[in-house]
Amino acid sequence: MPYITVESGTLSDEQKEELIRRLTEVSSEIMKVPQEFFVTTIKEVSDKNFGIGGKTIDRVKAEYMKNHQ
Repeated sequence: MPYITVESGTLSDEQKEELIRRLTEVSSEIMKVPQEFFVTTIKEVSDKNFGIGGKTIDRVKAEYMKNHQ
């Protein structure tokens, strides 16, 4: 039974549903395994508990938005 896990920042319910649906569809197609056999989990991590380049993601997002308005 294929198992898909995604770790990300906070997602809306709609984003989670679409992510699960699309990951399952594409994986099923590529692997030639029926969609019914796939298990998918999403592990949300707070932006304050997630870092890249020595900065928390909330800071990275804020800097990005400031520079791309």
